[in-house]
Amino acid sequence: MTRTEPKTRRVDHPASCTCKAHPLPASMRVREARDAYLAENGFTLEAYDSPTTSGSFLGIKIAVPNPPAHRRAIRLHDLHHVATGFGTDHAGESEISVWQARRGLRAMGMYVTAIVMGNVLVGAVLAPRRTLAALQGHSPRGSLFGMTVDYESLLDRTVGELRELLDLPRDGLAPMPRELHVHAPRSP
Repeated sequence: MTRTEPKTRRVDHPASCTCKAHPLPASMRVREARDAYLAENGFTLEAYDSPTTSGSFLGIKIAVPNPPAHRRAIRLHDLHHVATGFGTDHAGESEISVWQARRGLRAMGMYVTAIVMGNVLVGAVLAPRRTLAALQGHSPRGSLFGMTVDYESLLDRTVGELRELLDLPRDGLAPMPRELHVHAPRSP
């Protein structure tokens, strides 16, 4: 039995391309990148302020409470996806969760921390190599979770500026194209 190599990010697309084969462009405004991320995944801005939000566990949709701390966290979590380039499939959520945990969760409270750590555990089982590799994203700057920065002002920056704020490489961290969760809209 032979193992296949992961998909690489070597693509020949215009610098403004937002397809899943490569990170969102550093020159793109964070607001536009967030909106592209939401659309790609079938998520909405309205869900940020809903009393419950939709999630899934092993492909089964579940509704989870969306208290104020979670509302703040999910907005910032989505910007972490934009910056790092990690996908929303189980492995991608594990990667982003490990990256967030490594950079600090103290400011997020127990509920959000439990969700993040649950994703880490799922990833440790389903995608152990990718989960372990995501540990390399540590920085003394932390994540948006621990920063006192205005969300709206983040949206006016470029993705490159967001990555710089987070001490990330110009093209993010994800070593492969973004894979999406099982309920995401499928492209033709």
